[in-house]
Amino acid sequence: MSSLVIVHDAAPTGLPADLTPAATPCGLTLVLAHGAGAGRQSPWIQRYAALFAEAGVDTLAFDFAYMAAGRKLPDKAPALETAFLDAVDAAVAATRCRGVVVAGKSMGGRMATHLAAQPDRWRAAVPLVGAVAFGYPLRPPGPRGGDRVSHLHRLAVPTLIVQGTRDTFGGPDAVAADVGAVAHLEVLPVPTGDHSLSVLRSTGRPQAEVDREIVTHVVAWMQRAAR
Repeated sequence: MSSLVIVHDAAPTGLPADLTPAATPCGLTLVLAHGAGAGRQSPWIQRYAALFAEAGVDTLAFDFAYMAAGRKLPDKAPALETAFLDAVDAAVAATRCRGVVVAGKSMGGRMATHLAAQPDRWRAAVPLVGAVAFGYPLRPPGPRGGDRVSHLHRLAVPTLIVQGTRDTFGGPDAVAADVGAVAHLEVLPVPTGDHSLSVLRSTGRPQAEVDREIVTHVVAWMQRAAR
């Protein structure tokens, strides 16, 4: 893993990022965004970045500007999207890739789907292959939320939502019910998985095994999307 700083107008000192290179690169780069409450150094982000790199995908994880500044409240969507695009530019410059997949946990995954629905904003020299959301924040608790699905009908590239069946924000069935039929969208259910895709011990399956299986599925999906 190597550290780098992403140039970003809203962050005078830049956005901190970690690049985890693949030992045997497959030609795709994953740009991985964090959730609302924990940054790129959270155990979940670090674990998944390592697994993707192990599976042949160069992976760049970064902090949004509010996280880098130590603020708790996330920025508005347009600012998050701009930071994501700057992270993509940095990832393309740092890796030799033929395509990029944008991804993220919870809020970061939702922002990845925003980029997938706005192809006119894509500015990288290589194409956007797809988007992946790990634990889509469909129905957040409390009065917050608003419209979180209409943009999914404008997806321009293959998009995968990896959703635990115990996700308190809404499981795979809730995603299907709220979104309806969307040509570019797939949902991968994780049996007994919660919002962080952690499964119940009663399944008898080690979490490390589940995480590796999820990454294996996602990498195969990425390669199909690239073709």
